Amino acid sequence: MPKEILEDLLKEYEQKKIRAELDLEKRKEKLYNDIPELGNIESELNNLAISTAKNILLKNKNSIENFKNKIKELNTKKLEILKKNNIDIDYLKPNYECKLCNDTGYITKNNYKSEMCSCLKQKLLNIAFNNSNMSNLDKENFATFNENIFSNEINIEKYKYNISPRQNIKNIKNKCIKFIENFDNPETKNLLFTGNTGLR
Repeated sequence: MPKEILEDLLKEYEQKKIRAELDLEKRKEKLYNDIPELGNIESELNNLAISTAKNILLKNKNSIENFKNKIKELNTKKLEILKKNNIDIDYLKPNYECKLCNDTGYITKNNYKSEMCSCLKQKLLNIAFNNSNMSNLDKENFATFNENIFSNEINIEKYKYNISPRQNIKNIKNKCIKFIENFDNPETKNLLFTGNTGLR
């Protein structure tokens, strides 16, 4: 996959993320105009977050605890106002297309390592698929695969294996299915198909 394709996709992701966050700001502006008390709570929460961060740096434990209690109190009050006005809490969150990566294309695992999100992987697969000229997958797939077209004869001299071509193709099919089922596992090894065109 050319590097330029990934770069273009990440630019698209960045634009999607920006659009979702701008949309949230517009919704917040309208909501706070309709219910000014919510806007006041939001401003106070922002100020408290800054104050908390400062006191963490100063290691002022008593102030930090007071700020935490105040933040909890304000969040409870905000939820009560939203509930009273039949507004879902998600209304104050960005509507990201992908909830896993928040439209960044990457997620952070428990070990704090970043890895490609499944949504970005799927987009890359779709591009690869569209460029592969594989247009007959509705007819040519595992469900329609006919292993009986392969010989059941075991002939080491002829086939160079101590199993029949049919058993060999069954083994290959099973390995392919296992690969697909574990595709998102970073420890899954790639598959390499070699040989001349038309060989089976």
